[in-house]
Amino acid sequence: MPTISEKILSKASGRSARAGEFVEADVDIAMVHDGTSVLAVKALREMGVRRVFDPERIIIPFDHIVPANNETTATLQREIREWAREEGIKHHYDLGEGVCHQILPEKGFSLPGKLIIGADSHTCTHGAFGAFATGVGATDMAEIFATGRIWLRVPETIRITINGTLPPCTSAKDVTLMVVGELGADGATYKAIEYYGETIDNLTMEGRMTLCNMAVETGAKNAIIPPDEKTHQYLKGRAREEYTPVYADSDAEYIDEYEFDITDLEPLVARPHSVDNTCTVGEVSGTPIDQVFIGTCTNGRLEDIATAAEIVRDSKFSVRTIVIPASRTILLDAMDAGYIQKLVKAGAMIAPPGCGPCLGAHMGVIGEGEVCLSTANRNFKGRMGRGGLIYLASPETASASAIKGEITDPREI
Repeated sequence: MPTISEKILSKASGRSARAGEFVEADVDIAMVHDGTSVLAVKALREMGVRRVFDPERIIIPFDHIVPANNETTATLQREIREWAREEGIKHHYDLGEGVCHQILPEKGFSLPGKLIIGADSHTCTHGAFGAFATGVGATDMAEIFATGRIWLRVPETIRITINGTLPPCTSAKDVTLMVVGELGADGATYKAIEYYGETIDNLTMEGRMTLCNMAVETGAKNAIIPPDEKTHQYLKGRAREEYTPVYADSDAEYIDEYEFDITDLEPLVARPHSVDNTCTVGEVSGTPIDQVFIGTCTNGRLEDIATAAEIVRDSKFSVRTIVIPASRTILLDAMDAGYIQKLVKAGAMIAPPGCGPCLGAHMGVIGEGEVCLSTANRNFKGRMGRGGLIYLASPETASASAIKGEITDPREI
């Protein structure tokens, strides 16, 4: 009868755990980045803790403001580097390595059946590998650093089945925006989501990461895709330790169930200032834009950059266009494949791997009244710059729009 989340949390807590119950569970991986590590370490010191529970299970990527955008940021990052050395934390990935939610899979930390906790709301990304992965606050992470355990309520689970083949010029991002638009910003609050169906089976691991990444935009605690052969192939040669895939029982109990057919799916856009404010690209086609941003933990992967390069062909971007690969590995692979050269020739600026403009830190902040079409996961008011307007879309739509200088249906290119 248990769902995947119930099974993983039962294993982690050492007892049978059902939805609605509170458990104290052993954490397999604890992750903070440069933005949240500062508060976590501060709280840890205030607790009087001298040593972390296990330096091998703590991951610290620097990704949110890299390189540092001012002296204060640089000083805080220096302090965390020093703390990591003092604690013997080996898995510290400094600036240029990439976004935390890309580094964990690439480096073999995101594994089926594991409990992954990150001080970042989009930690749910790692559910693409069959893990229970969720975000917590920095002070909660301090407690994990001290004890290696977390106290949480076992979520009820929503089952979502998606069937059909992706139509031309659509991708996992369009599927994701469809789900968020249908469920709403609070439609899955503190629920787990399990994804099934033909569409999910056919998605690449990168596409699955996109889908799970934005589960939090429905209020979900986590999202999980059952591991399959694609999962195992991705992890082959990457996995840092043995893992045991976890699957829901055939008679698992779900709080709700949804079914979607994407056969007629059109390219979608999320309008300002809410991720669930979705519509077809045709409904906002022709909207002038000032900037296009392709990147982030949602769509800064190799297949996304390849898509942008394929669409641009020999065209030129008519608005400022920023492309940020999600990791150093992706940047190198995109260079080897010629994608970066093509995008630079089209007029794009390539920035170092990291988050940058997604959170309004630097390398692409927009001014008051400016419009940005972004492949990121959030379009809240002021996120990329006070007074700016953010539309969210797929790499296909973003690339086509960058060429035209206005929101454009990629099927027109």
